Amino acid sequence: QVQLVESGGGLVQPGGSLRLSCAASGSISSFLSLGWYRQAPGKQRELVAGITRGGSTNYVDSVKGRFAISSDSGKNMVYLQMNSPKPEDTAVYYCNAVRKLIVSTANYWGKGTQVTVSS
Repeated sequence: QVQLVESGGGLVQPGGSLRLSCAASGSISSFLSLGWYRQAPGKQRELVAGITRGGSTNYVDSVKGRFAISSDSGKNMVYLQMNSPKPEDTAVYYCNAVRKLIVSTANYWGKGTQVTVSS
């Protein structure tokens, strides 16, 4: 069973920086993709940033140029560097991993870490 554990959340001031970390229980090289999602109160969960096994990245428009996703296969870690966060970035952030099965895919989720952007 795959386990994903997020850390690094907390209170950050607008314009500051924060780095979220996600520790995977298995080799991240086995996943098709890894990503960070977020869910604010009253809103649907949305993809913030993703990275494929080949290293391609994608971001939601609202964080482009401010956030960066990266991974370290040696440590089985995924990171989200949040620079110049805004109050609207406040949400619970979840780590996600997608694994290819024989005829489908499986999604794995962490329990989330709260990020609050406020002065």
